Amino acid sequence: MDKKKISAYEKKLKTEKERLTKEIEKYSEAEDFGADIDHGDEEADESESYSNRMAMASDLKKDLNEVDMALNRIAMGTYGVCARCKKEIADEVLDVAPESELCANCKKMMR
Repeated sequence: MDKKKISAYEKKLKTEKERLTKEIEKYSEAEDFGADIDHGDEEADESESYSNRMAMASDLKKDLNEVDMALNRIAMGTYGVCARCKKEIADEVLDVAPESELCANCKKMMR
């Protein structure tokens, strides 16, 4: 893969990293439920909301980890090479998911 394409993917990945970092911060902040004494149903709703926010933050952290790993592959010079079969990952795959470490064939086999 040529340096111009890698640079374009790197820019996309860095933009995505910035977006994910902001989203993680947003979902990781504690919600202010107020200091009032709640009824059981209201406390359950607040607890569910907190749980949902933490689950969302966890999913976003996984996505951020994949982006970080892709940026690391760029730095190491292995970006765009399938981690499983060592063949080049098609631009069509990287255009949709620039963090991808597998080619389309290996992704199909993993399912």
